Amino acid sequence: MKKLFALSLLSLLFCQAQAQEMPADSGTFLLHKFQQNIGKETYKVYNYKDQKKYVVDFKFVDRGTPVPLKATIKVNPVGDPVELVIKGNTSRMSTVNDSIAIKGNSALVRVNGESKTKAVGPNTFPIAGYSPATVQQLLLQYWNKQKQPANITTLPFGALQIKKDGIDNLSFNGKPLTFNRYLISGLIWGNELVWTDAKGKLICILTIDAEGDKTEMMRQEYESLLPELINRAAGYGMAAFAKVAPPQKAASGVVAIKGGNIIDVETGKAVPNDVLLVENGLIAKMGKGIAIPKNATVIDAAGKTIMPGLWDMHAHFEQTEWGPAYLAAGVTTVRDCGNELGFIDAVRNAIDAGKGIGPKILLAGIIDGKGPMALGIIQADTKEEAIKAVDTYKAKGFDQIKVYSSVKPAILKIICDEAHKQGFTVTGHIPNNMTLRAGVDSGMNMVNHIQYVYSLMKRNKDRSINFDDSVSKAAIKFIKDHQTVIDPTIGVYDLALRDVKSDITKMEPAFYTLPLPLQTQFINTGEDSATHAMLMPMLNSMKVLVKKLYDEGVPVVAGTDMGFPGFSVAHELELYVEGGLTPAQALKTATIIPAQVMGLSQKTGSITTGKNADMVIIDGDPLTNISAVRNVKTIIKGGKVYNPAVLHKMVGFSK
Repeated sequence: MKKLFALSLLSLLFCQAQAQEMPADSGTFLLHKFQQNIGKETYKVYNYKDQKKYVVDFKFVDRGTPVPLKATIKVNPVGDPVELVIKGNTSRMSTVNDSIAIKGNSALVRVNGESKTKAVGPNTFPIAGYSPATVQQLLLQYWNKQKQPANITTLPFGALQIKKDGIDNLSFNGKPLTFNRYLISGLIWGNELVWTDAKGKLICILTIDAEGDKTEMMRQEYESLLPELINRAAGYGMAAFAKVAPPQKAASGVVAIKGGNIIDVETGKAVPNDVLLVENGLIAKMGKGIAIPKNATVIDAAGKTIMPGLWDMHAHFEQTEWGPAYLAAGVTTVRDCGNELGFIDAVRNAIDAGKGIGPKILLAGIIDGKGPMALGIIQADTKEEAIKAVDTYKAKGFDQIKVYSSVKPAILKIICDEAHKQGFTVTGHIPNNMTLRAGVDSGMNMVNHIQYVYSLMKRNKDRSINFDDSVSKAAIKFIKDHQTVIDPTIGVYDLALRDVKSDITKMEPAFYTLPLPLQTQFINTGEDSATHAMLMPMLNSMKVLVKKLYDEGVPVVAGTDMGFPGFSVAHELELYVEGGLTPAQALKTATIIPAQVMGLSQKTGSITTGKNADMVIIDGDPLTNISAVRNVKTIIKGGKVYNPAVLHKMVGFSK
């Protein structure tokens, strides 16, 4: 009898243990980049006597590279955090390995193998960036339980703010549906937009991953609503900036700039200014003896330099915060080289309508081929798909077509032919298994990234270019003969190959004015000292290659491919000067040459009567020191006047 009782007791205990380990709840979020579904996050909830445990499996595959992450988070019965353990990848180029165990008023924090004890005050929550979504769901629930405090201290470091931003009424499966909308700031650069249902269950997060790319996490059952939420998000972000900091503008719309020197980018010379008059968004008059209307906004530029607004010919306008950041750095026009169609279309339209703050955006619609390396949701592997893709961008009023790496050679020719019929030029990556020559012969007018030119050149053993070799000379001649526009993006390589032990302020003097999430993102970007030294001959040759192309009459346009928001345009120009361009030549690559290749030089690109009033007033002379373009004091875009300090403050910069 005792033996039977013991067996029964063991069986009962075993069943209870088994039942305890059965998940009480579960959920799935579909993970997206540029709206393309590239993975998923699943979570399971286990209930215990004194806590709930959430076990998370997060993984996506970005252009062929797996990005896996696993996390466990424990909360007590009332939702207070107890422990977070997170390890894995947050992007193709970044990792996380953190654990935070909270007990009473202290926490044992372990980051990348280093441990320390931190005091825990009220309203504290452990979180490690944008992912996983499950942790953000618990964060929101904790914030509500704590009666929505103004600030949440985050472990292992930092702080964030959550704000109820509104309610969205949608239609789902033929029935009305209501979501609560929140803004979370401080977790990434700028604001995340987050939606929950009435019970606090997370529905959607629109965010930025650790390499700065648009990322969406959508609860699986509501996947069909993602495009609508993306479209709405663009409008919300733009409207918020326009409301917070409208441009300074006289009631008459007239602006008069007195004094200073005007940079004539076409001649490379500075011309003394007496009065420059702006009316209705255009440069109306320039010269001596011009009467200033009584109701004009007068700007005293004495001792300063007036130059055309800068262009970034390789932008990825991933979030609305880029608008103020670009303008604050003196960038008044950008070419977006690939984005979510609905998002960037809405952002462009908001800025053009005066309902948002940002530079003029020219849109290059991205088309990729299908396959494991594909990017985005507009892909073409057949003639019909290629023509449809081009037609889609034409209907949306895009300015150009961009091809990406997985486009098949035969399809590239079809895309280019159709684009040219529709009045588009074609830019982009050289597709896999093709050379620059083949891409240009197929109809590409422009090429993004100097690497595709570098790959044609004769190289020395140390990876530097042998410019005297006939192979190198023939490659440059081919590009010159076809007048292929080159967008070098040297700054991308400079950042990726920097010595991580070096002083990053030598690359970006304003680094410590960046929002903390951006500092965290960039500070560990680069290579070890040995790898950096090994690759420097290649990088230095790329800088010189820009000079060689320019000298041969190849149209070179300055583009950044993101980097430090806004500031990277100045850095790109500094690198061109390091490679041998004069400051005047470098300025042309970010002003008049982009306007010419985009067919807009009659409207913009230089300070000329009748052109758009897109100008920057700076301290210093950029014709003698290209870094003077960093000293932005006033921005005028379309005749509207902006203060860079106000713009930077809007998006979290310290000045």
